[in-house]
Amino acid sequence: MDAAQRERVLAELHRETAARMKGYRERALKLLPHVCASCGREFSGVKMKQLTVHHKDHNHDNNPPDGSNWELLCIYCHDHEHEKNAMAGHGGGATQDGPAPSTLFNPFDKLDGLITPPEG
Repeated sequence: MDAAQRERVLAELHRETAARMKGYRERALKLLPHVCASCGREFSGVKMKQLTVHHKDHNHDNNPPDGSNWELLCIYCHDHEHEKNAMAGHGGGATQDGPAPSTLFNPFDKLDGLITPPEG
């Protein structure tokens, strides 16, 4: 493959990745609260660009319409999540059995207990 062909293939890859990311990012932002699922920080306005879509199964092609494979993570927690998986079994990281720790925290866990239904 010569340099021009390589450049065309790379440009097409970047276009496809950007289009795919925009599609599931927009859908995730409509479906999910604008809160990092790991650290619990809330995002709005210009800070929304710091909120990323993490694929729980690490498969970027698995984008179910209900968003069940996504969680919103801030850029720092997202980097940590991927670094943790990359380092698993390399001296400091433990291998992961079961769901990722970031999926165990739910900032809305006890919300139902705070709401009392009206009498009647």
